[in-house]
Amino acid sequence: MFYRENGQFKTTYREDQQIFPIAQDRIAMIALMAVGFVLVPMLSSEYMFRAIFIPFLIFALAAVGVNILVGYCGQISLGSGAFMAVGAYAAYNFFVRVEGIPLLVALVLGGFCAMAFGILFGLPSLRVKGLYLAVATLAAQFFADWMFLRVQWFTNYSPSGSVSVSNLQVFGLSLESPLAKYLFCLSVLVVVALLAKNLVRGAVGREWMAIRDMDVAAAVIGIRPMFAKLSAFAVSSFVVGMAGALWAFIYLGAWEPAAFSVDQSFKLLFMVIIGGMGSIVGSFFGAAFIVVLPIFLNQFLPFITGIFGVEISTAGVSHAELMIFGGLIVWFLIVEPHGLAKLWSIAKQKLRLWPFPH
Repeated sequence: MFYRENGQFKTTYREDQQIFPIAQDRIAMIALMAVGFVLVPMLSSEYMFRAIFIPFLIFALAAVGVNILVGYCGQISLGSGAFMAVGAYAAYNFFVRVEGIPLLVALVLGGFCAMAFGILFGLPSLRVKGLYLAVATLAAQFFADWMFLRVQWFTNYSPSGSVSVSNLQVFGLSLESPLAKYLFCLSVLVVVALLAKNLVRGAVGREWMAIRDMDVAAAVIGIRPMFAKLSAFAVSSFVVGMAGALWAFIYLGAWEPAAFSVDQSFKLLFMVIIGGMGSIVGSFFGAAFIVVLPIFLNQFLPFITGIFGVEISTAGVSHAELMIFGGLIVWFLIVEPHGLAKLWSIAKQKLRLWPFPH
C-alpha cells in the first residue's frame, strides 16, 4: 500500500532502467538527502559530528569499496587497511611536496596510488581464490605496515613517524570546523556511491557478479577473468584509498601507520558482512552499525549492568563489544547471510502488500 505502483507507467528503456524506478523511492531519497544536507547540520552538535557522523560517512565510503571487491566480485580481501594507508600517505605526500595542490586533487591522486597498489596485490587472484587469496591480500597489509614504518620518505622524514596536516581548504572554503568536514565527506560519499551504483548496474558490474557466482562458466561465455578481477581490485582500491585519505586528513588530522592496522581491514569486512554483501545500501547499514554499536555499549552497558548490581569496567565494555561483534557476525552468516540489506528489502516487499495477507 505504501508502494502503490498503479499508474506509474514506463514507456522507454531509460525509464525502466532508473536507479529508483518507483516514485516513492525517489521521493524518499530526495528527503533523505535533504535531511543529510540541511536538517542534520541544523540540529547536530559538535560531538555528534566528530564521534558519529564523520566516522560513519568515511567508513561507509570504505565499505562501498570493499563491497565492490568482496560482495560483487567475490574476491576475499583482508588488505583493505593497507589500501587505506596507501591512499592516506600518497595524498599526504602530494599535499606537502607539490606546492599549491588542491586538497581534492591530492585525495584523488591518493586514490589512484591505492589503485595501483591494489592491482599489484590483486594479481594473485588470477591464480588463487578463497582462503589463499585472503592470505595473499593479508600480505599487502603487512607489507604496507612495514613500508610506512621503515621507509622515512613516506612520512617526510618525521622523527616520530607520525604526520599531520592543517589549514585544509576546498574551493577556497576552510575545512577546520566539524560542520564543514561533515558536508565535505557527505558530498564525496554521495558522488562516489552514485558512481558505484551505476557501475555495478552496468556491463562491468554484471561481469563481476558472473565471476563471483562461477568464474569457469563466466570464462566460457566470453567474460575475461583477468579484466574482471583486476578491474574490481582497481575500483575497490581507489574508493578505499580515498576513504583512507579522508580518514587521515579529515577525521584524524595527525596519524601514524598504526592507524591503518589489520584491525581496520577486519572492521571493514565486518561492515560488509553485517550490512550485506553485494549491496551498496548494505555498506551504509554496516557502517552505521559498526560506528553506533560501540557508542551504545559504552553509554548503556554500564547502566544496564548497574541495575542488576554488577559493576563493569571500561576494559569489560571493550571485551563485550568484541564478543557482540563476533556473535552478530556468526548470527548473520547463519540466519541471514545477505545481512541487513536483505532485511530491508524484505520489509519493502511487505510494505508493497500491507495490509493484505497475500
